[in-house]
Amino acid sequence: MTEARHYDVVILGAGMAGLCLARQLILQSEKTVLMLDRRGEIPPKRQKVGESSVQVSGYYLGKVLDLEEYLVHEQLLKYNLRFHYKKADDANENFEDYSVSYIRTYSNIPTYQLDRNTLEAALMKMNLECERFRFVGPATELETRLATTDEDTHEVAFRNGEAAESVTARWVVDTTGRARFIARNSGLKRENAIDHGSSFLWVDGLVNIERLTEMAHRDRRLRRERQSIGSSPFWLATNHFVGEGFWFWVIPIRHKTSLGLVYDRSRVNENDVNTPEKLMKWICREFPLFERDLPKRKVLDWGYLRDYSHDCAQTISTKRWAMSGESGRFSDPLYSPGGDLIALYNTMIGDAILTDDPVQLRLKCRFYEGMMRAFYEAYVPSFSDGYDMLGDQECFVMKYTWELTVYFSFYVLPFINDMFTRLKFLSRFLPLFGRLGPVNKALQPFINDYHHWKKAHREPSAETTFFDFYEIPCLKMAETLFYRVGLSEAETAELLERQLAVVMEYSRFIVIHITAQVLDDESVYRNRAFAESIDFANLKFHPRQMRTRYADCAKDGDPMQWSVCPSVFQRFHTAARPETMLAAGD
Repeated sequence: MTEARHYDVVILGAGMAGLCLARQLILQSEKTVLMLDRRGEIPPKRQKVGESSVQVSGYYLGKVLDLEEYLVHEQLLKYNLRFHYKKADDANENFEDYSVSYIRTYSNIPTYQLDRNTLEAALMKMNLECERFRFVGPATELETRLATTDEDTHEVAFRNGEAAESVTARWVVDTTGRARFIARNSGLKRENAIDHGSSFLWVDGLVNIERLTEMAHRDRRLRRERQSIGSSPFWLATNHFVGEGFWFWVIPIRHKTSLGLVYDRSRVNENDVNTPEKLMKWICREFPLFERDLPKRKVLDWGYLRDYSHDCAQTISTKRWAMSGESGRFSDPLYSPGGDLIALYNTMIGDAILTDDPVQLRLKCRFYEGMMRAFYEAYVPSFSDGYDMLGDQECFVMKYTWELTVYFSFYVLPFINDMFTRLKFLSRFLPLFGRLGPVNKALQPFINDYHHWKKAHREPSAETTFFDFYEIPCLKMAETLFYRVGLSEAETAELLERQLAVVMEYSRFIVIHITAQVLDDESVYRNRAFAESIDFANLKFHPRQMRTRYADCAKDGDPMQWSVCPSVFQRFHTAARPETMLAAGD
C-alpha cells in the first residue's frame, strides 16, 4: 500500500497472532493496517514451536480466516490427542507395551498439525495482496506514545532502514510475543502460579511411533487391540508420553517431526534437558521405545524455555490498545490452548476495532477484558495443580474428561456461533461460566491428592489399559454440540444452562468415585444424600473425614442414578498394598 501517516490499526509483531488478526481485519472490514516487526525475514529461518491446534483454533483458522483449502492441501489434518503411559515392572521398549487414552473418532471440526513457519509465510503473502495492508521489517528503534484519553490517537515511531518514520493510529495491538512490548513498557507484566519449563527440537522425517516395536508389520496391522484403539494413523495425533510432573510431545509436520518435553521444574532438572543431546538421552532413558529411532535422526533445530508462563494486568483498553498471543497472557502448552487464546482474543479485539460508538466500545472493552481474564484463569489451576497426576492414567482420565466437557460446551459451542462478541449473550454466559471456576479449583487438587494416596495405598499397574475418552457420556454428548451451528443467543444460553447441569453432575461423580475407592465401599455410588452433600467450597481430600461424612449419610435409602456407569474406571484399579491398608476409622 502507499505509505501513509495515519492507519486504522498498527500491529506490533508479525507472528501468528498478528498475521491472523491482520487477515481477520482485511476480510471483515475496510480498515488500513500497518504491521511492524524487528525482523526483516518473516517467518524467521529458525523453526517456530506451537504446531498443534484444537477445535477453537481449528475453526478460527479454517472457517473464520477462510484458510480451509490451504490447510487441507499444505498442512496436516490432526487426529485428536493421545496419551501414553508406561507399565510398571516392564522394559517399555515397544509401542504395544504402553497403555493409551485417546479419542478414536475424528472431530467434526477439523484440527491441524501446523508448520508454523510455512503457515505464517502463507498468511503474510495473503495479507500483502491487500492494498490496505503494509508491512515494515526490520522496523527498529520502535517507540510508542499510547493515547492518554479515549479520544486521542496513538503515535508510533520507528526506523525503516535508513529512514525514520512516525505514524498515528486509532488502534495499536501488541502481538510481539514473549518480547511483550506494551506489557513491559507499561508495567503490566505479572507472574502466575505455573512454574514449568520446556525443551524441544525438530528432526528430519516422520517419527512413526507405531513402528517403534519388534512386532512384524502384519502383526502390527492385525493386533486385536485395534478393536479398541482403531486403525487411523496414530502419528497424525498429538502423542503425549506422560509421567509424574512431565509430558513429551510427538507432533508430525510436513517432512519433519516436532519433539518436546514440558515439565514441572520441581520434578525435572532443567540442566538434564537443556540441549538437544541431553534431551534425546533423557527421553530414551525415560521412554525406551524411542531408543529405536531418535539417536539416528538429524536434528534440524531446537529451543529451550526456562519459564514460559505469565500473566498480565490488562490486555485491552478503552484507549484502543490491546494485546494478543503471548504478548499478554500465556498459561501452558498442554492441550494446545495457545492457538485458542489467539482465536478468542483476536475475535474480541477485532470486534472492538470495528466498534465506532464510544459508549459501546467502553462497554465491550469492559466485557472483553473480563472474558480474556476468565478464559486464562480457567486454565491456570489445571496446570499449576495438575502436572503431578499426568502419569496416573485413571486420575488423568477424570481430569481431562471433566476439562474437555467444559471446553466443548463453554468454549467451542459459543465460538462457532459467534457468541463471544454479543453482549446480551455474554451477560448470561459469564455467570454460568463463573460457576465452574470454584468447582475446577477444588476438583484439581482433590484428584491430585487421590493420585498421591494411590501411590501409597495401591500397587502400580502392570497391565496395558486402553481408554476412549468418549466412554464418559457427558463428554460424548458435549461433542454433539459441534453440529449446533446457527443458534440464537437465547438458544445458545439455554443449551449452556443444560450443559452446566451435566458437567456439575460429572464433577460430583468424580468426587463420589474417589470416595468409593478410598473407603473401598461400592455403596457410595448409590447414596443420593452423600452425593448431594458435596460442598466444593470446602472440598478436601481427607480419608478420615470422608469416612465420617459417609457414615452420616449411609442409612439414607434414596438411590442415586448417574449418567456415567459407576464401573467405568474399574479397569484402572489395582490391588491394595497390604502394609498400607487403611484400618477402619482412619
